[in-house]
Amino acid sequence: MKKWSILVGTLMVISMLLAACGGGGSQTIKVGVVAELTGDIPAVGASCKNAAELAVKEINDAGGLEVAGKKYQVELFIEDNAGKADQSASAAQKLITQQNVVAIVGPNASRYAIPASEIAESSKVMLISPWSTNPDTTFDRPWVFRAAFLDPFQGEVVASLAMELGAQNAAVLFDVGNDYVKGLAEYFKASFEALGGTVSVYEAYNKEDTDFSAVLGKVAAAAPDVIFLPDYYNKNNLIAAQIQEKGIEATLLGADGWDSPELQTELFEGGYFSNHYSPADPRPVVQNFVAAYTANYGAAPDAFATLSYDAAKILLQSISEAGVDDPAAVKDAMSAIQYEGVSGKITFDEFVAAEPNQIALSVARPVSSASLTAASLTLKRCATLSTLRTTLRMFMPSKLPRAETP
Repeated sequence: MKKWSILVGTLMVISMLLAACGGGGSQTIKVGVVAELTGDIPAVGASCKNAAELAVKEINDAGGLEVAGKKYQVELFIEDNAGKADQSASAAQKLITQQNVVAIVGPNASRYAIPASEIAESSKVMLISPWSTNPDTTFDRPWVFRAAFLDPFQGEVVASLAMELGAQNAAVLFDVGNDYVKGLAEYFKASFEALGGTVSVYEAYNKEDTDFSAVLGKVAAAAPDVIFLPDYYNKNNLIAAQIQEKGIEATLLGADGWDSPELQTELFEGGYFSNHYSPADPRPVVQNFVAAYTANYGAAPDAFATLSYDAAKILLQSISEAGVDDPAAVKDAMSAIQYEGVSGKITFDEFVAAEPNQIALSVARPVSSASLTAASLTLKRCATLSTLRTTLRMFMPSKLPRAETP
């Protein structure tokens, strides 16, 4: 694996930063959220909104965010991008020019985060995407960060797992118009082939496609050991159902886009996907978050909620630690932050290699016993990321995810 770290971290603040909490007498700090509340992945947007609201509620209930010895309430402004790239950009623009937010959390999906990040960068307003794993989101944008690992790392981890499972022949199906999905497909294919495997079927489809009989005919003829489906939960539900109908026997593999209560787990029995955290992690910060989120929203948090919560908390901690109304100072505070998050122990380090990202985030994570060897193989090839692990969850015949062992 290349040295390019896994993620790039986090966010904020505009030239009105603590002007939003200082000079003019205002007693609030304004933070924006751009989420996919409607459109193609509304479950992602709902998790993001819920988690950001919870993070802000916890701060406000404790008396507010302390900045330079004074407490300020945090005010959250939420915009729906409707699952569209152009509305992602316009939502970011509205938050900056009309709501005067000091920073933005979101969007989540890379195809929406990239246009929003262009607006934030040109406005010198910090933006952190909780979940965008495409390197292009932060490339050459010092005001833009992420709270998730990168697709190259994720693709390699899943490819390593496939080899550990004994797979030699793989099929890959992907949405050609989705940067996140297409990138994961490319990285998995490159890694799997570099490890000695063969990708016998590498087929693209369009976002609007619903009938996969033709491409699945090719898959059936190739008889792969594994099928990598890097799309989101809703599209994968459709594909997996048709795989089952055709009687194709292969282990299904995926990425963090699978993580949703709307994933029809009975269609994915025996399959694995990479993820950002484990709800079974016994650390108090994890269990407290899971309990609080469940109490407030009636369901356990998924990875989208976890990353959004961490992104919001990192942003607010950075504002507090900067202690001044200087956007550059807040950015420096973010880069130097040490944050014990739900998704891991998070720090950001300057990355000097000629790679798409300038800040590396190391995250220590639990790994399921079933996938420990595969993850360890990846780590041995990446000396600078010796503390990084990823969560891999397996669907058992009970049709419920098995709890990982930290």
